[in-house]
Amino acid sequence: MGITGHRGLSAQVERAVRDAFDDELRKYDPAELLGVSCIADGPDAWFAEAVLDSGGRIEVVVPAEQYRDGLPDSHHPTYDELLAQAAEVHHTGMRASTAQAHMAGSEILVGLVDRLVAVWDGKEARGYGGTADVVAYARRTGVPVDVLWPDGATRD
Repeated sequence: MGITGHRGLSAQVERAVRDAFDDELRKYDPAELLGVSCIADGPDAWFAEAVLDSGGRIEVVVPAEQYRDGLPDSHHPTYDELLAQAAEVHHTGMRASTAQAHMAGSEILVGLVDRLVAVWDGKEARGYGGTADVVAYARRTGVPVDVLWPDGATRD
């Protein structure tokens, strides 16, 4: 199972999303649970943490060599911890952390999973490689997408 989702969500939305992840992951045998994530701040990391907390394993996709540098400094310890726990790490081979690299990473992620969970408000992407683009790519390639968007949630 893979994850894509909006960053910059409020603490209230975070709680609802984390609860939804926990509810969903309880349906799976931990021995067979594998989550794939780019582990950015927000839903990517929350999902990876939930998978590990459920007894599952994670694989990480690193979109670019400079990807971590583009994430908030406050997220670096979480990113490093999750990366260290990955059963496998996949790379795009790109250096710069650009929208193209992010989309390439998402395409690798979608190619690795049987199902994609999208923390998505249903709106168009604000830039190439955004959540809407990842959802569209998954749907084009036949990967089922489960949209998770809490009632009343908004994003910045």
